[in-house]
Amino acid sequence: MTEIKLTNTKTRKKDVFVPIDDTNVRMYVCGPTVYDRAHIGNARPVIVFDVLYRLLREIYGADHVTYVRNFTDVDDKINARAAASGRTINEITDETIQWYLDDMRAVGALDPDQMPRATRYIPQMIAMIEELIAKGHAYSDGAGHVLFSVDSYAKYGALSGRSTDDMIAGARVEVADYKRDPMDFVLWKPSVGDQPGWDSPWGVGRPGWHIECSAMAKDLLGDHFDIHGGGNDLMFPHHENEIAQSCCASGHADDGDGFANVWLHNEMLQVEGKKMSKSLGNFFTVRDLLDQGVAGEVIRFVFLSTHYRKPMDWTAEKAAQAEATLKSWRKLLDGAEPTGADQAVVELVADDLNTAGAITLLHKMAKDIAANPQKDCFYEKGAMLASAQLLGLLTTPSEADDAGFDLSAYADRLATLRATAMETKDFGPVDALKTALLDAGVEVRMSKTGVELDAGPTFDASKLEGLL
Repeated sequence: MTEIKLTNTKTRKKDVFVPIDDTNVRMYVCGPTVYDRAHIGNARPVIVFDVLYRLLREIYGADHVTYVRNFTDVDDKINARAAASGRTINEITDETIQWYLDDMRAVGALDPDQMPRATRYIPQMIAMIEELIAKGHAYSDGAGHVLFSVDSYAKYGALSGRSTDDMIAGARVEVADYKRDPMDFVLWKPSVGDQPGWDSPWGVGRPGWHIECSAMAKDLLGDHFDIHGGGNDLMFPHHENEIAQSCCASGHADDGDGFANVWLHNEMLQVEGKKMSKSLGNFFTVRDLLDQGVAGEVIRFVFLSTHYRKPMDWTAEKAAQAEATLKSWRKLLDGAEPTGADQAVVELVADDLNTAGAITLLHKMAKDIAANPQKDCFYEKGAMLASAQLLGLLTTPSEADDAGFDLSAYADRLATLRATAMETKDFGPVDALKTALLDAGVEVRMSKTGVELDAGPTFDASKLEGLL
């Protein structure tokens, strides 16, 4: 069986993954708060953990993996959106959940096995809060608030590696009269007016954000499961708080064991080298890109071309290169059927989700297949297709197949160099550019009438950088 290695935030090193039960591998990933469209940064953890989900299914079997990703459908942002729009909370959350599912399916993400909505797990949250109070880890202020007592959990901060002082300085800690300590966080809060609320031992109210994931994970995966994931912006305070309340509720306050064995966090995303921001005009949603004609598969390819633990830069150039590469691969593998992923690709993905390395190997496989036009290459093509599908690529026909990479600037440059060479008799620059184009998988035809360039089956647009 292929050995999986994952960089575990909990241990701060790359660990060999050993499931608690290899017939029941369990993973929980924090999902969206559903009040608006998902921006492209929201899609990164979805794609990262979709690859991990596919890998786990490949190695342990689809029937032996359970993947849970939640929807937070009770939140102050949702309340504010409802108040501003005049629509009901249910209308907003139902619509936004469907948007999210449509957009994530468009970028090739499989639906998780379970997609719980927080509002359907209120009894489980109340039960966990009662347990925390009974064990001395939480307290009520008598006016509808219930707080987790951070001082009651000695290992608080172990995941993020921060001291309490650092956490107070680096976070927006709410100072409130109902808190015994500024670091204590809300498990339950009162609801008034039009705010959504549920009956509880502490009055009509609603849950805090952190308790939602703990209660849903426990109900669907148990007190102790294999993997918990999300973006690194969730490490503190959300994941830190999840660990504290979950370990304390399950009786692991002293040792900090239980809950999730492996914590996986992906890095953030930039756009054209800058942090995505509405003020910079570089903020856009997944749907914006799809509506502009950027195929979901192209978005996925660009994301997977950077390791999940490195910051990722979205650029229009990368998208164009990805589109051209996918088109050439589809042309090369036309009519092929998947015959099983290449073991070298599986091992690369299993090595801490090295999707960038796997894509590099797919380029080599394409080049090798194209170099043997006389050979049937039935097995090789099937292996390449299955390997791409392990990454969630080439799984469906692409709407972008008819769109080619614009090589006109390179053709013009080659024609100019050729015209100059006819006068100077120095064909060195012509040969150099032609060789570089051929190495990038471009088919070059030069005649008296001009220069024609086409992306061949091994076309790799990234190799065109710096040629103009």
